[in-house]
Amino acid sequence: MEPALIALLVIALLVIVVLAKSVTIVPQAQAKVIERLGRYSRTLSPGLSILVPFVDRVRATIDLREQVVSFPPQPVITADNLQVGIDTVVYFQVTDPRLAVYGIANYITGMEQLTTTTLRNVVGGLNLEGALTGRDGINSQLREVLDGTTGPWGLRVARVEIKAIDPPHSIQDSMEKQMRADRDKRAVILTAEGHRQAAITSAEGEKASAILSAEGRKQAAILEAEAERQSRILRAEGERAALYLQAQGQAKSIETVFQAIHDGKPDQGLLAYQYLQTLPQIAQGDANKMWIVPSEFSKALDGLANLGGAAGGKSWMDVAPSSEGGDGGGGAKPGLDTSSWFESQLPRAADQPEAKIELSSITDSAPAVPTPPPLSEVTADVRASGPAADPAVREQFDVPDQGEAPPR
Repeated sequence: MEPALIALLVIALLVIVVLAKSVTIVPQAQAKVIERLGRYSRTLSPGLSILVPFVDRVRATIDLREQVVSFPPQPVITADNLQVGIDTVVYFQVTDPRLAVYGIANYITGMEQLTTTTLRNVVGGLNLEGALTGRDGINSQLREVLDGTTGPWGLRVARVEIKAIDPPHSIQDSMEKQMRADRDKRAVILTAEGHRQAAITSAEGEKASAILSAEGRKQAAILEAEAERQSRILRAEGERAALYLQAQGQAKSIETVFQAIHDGKPDQGLLAYQYLQTLPQIAQGDANKMWIVPSEFSKALDGLANLGGAAGGKSWMDVAPSSEGGDGGGGAKPGLDTSSWFESQLPRAADQPEAKIELSSITDSAPAVPTPPPLSEVTADVRASGPAADPAVREQFDVPDQGEAPPR
């Protein structure tokens, strides 16, 4: 091979190496820190950039996206001298690549150590229960401290989250027992409260039942008393009407007997016969040890004998047969009208004003009790509807009108 050809190949290879050293490409969301002769020169943005070969070099490539770093559990002692393990998650982003390269040797390690020390300071002032329930406060304090400390490193801490807090197993068992005891306590309290409410409800129900039963018995007693009152009123009205009817019958009977006696024209013989019929009734009394025969008794016997035909006279039994519808003398006697004897002027019991009682249904609030009519109204209705309303009865028994005051 000729020396000229070898030299040409060496020159071409050198040109290729120089071109490769002078051209660099920066991907999107990344930045490259360039040093010239060992000093910081510039930061390359995404795209194609030209470097001076053998003078400029890429010191570091920095990812500008938000990054997530999870740190392993760190032992932390709380204020009540309990050791717990807390692992955290930090969300951060590089804002200045030059500071991230030259401000700290390894910002990930520095952030981890800073998170551990800050977490111990924050949790060390809290007890276990405060640490378990105050995660939001711990996260806020960690973020403020980390964001303020990592600013010179070219970092921005977005947020810090506590992923887990692991107390010792003995503490976990104690917490479980405490939680179980607390739940059992609440269960017992709720059960007792339920029994209490059930007892109160049952008592309220029994009270309401007793009140309703008492109201029912009261209403029943009132209705029974009212029914007894109405029954007595109706019974008294019936007895009074019966007395009126009996008086009417007796009056009709007396009138009929008197009229029959008057039409028969009685003489001394009939009176003597009636006298003889009365004598046995006088002697029937147990206390009658003796009785005196009046002086007129012999005259009555003589008259009775004469009526029997002892002196040859006509006997009182010998009566000439009367003609049909006549009295033996040829005169016609008027017949006795009995059509109105058994007609009662008393209205039906259902139509009595005392029997018309309207009962309202028994309610829970206040049972309605029918108010009985005043005695004056009942008396006025009975007078208006009873036998006393008949003019003939009023005239016969001398009953005053409703508008008239009874004589004293």
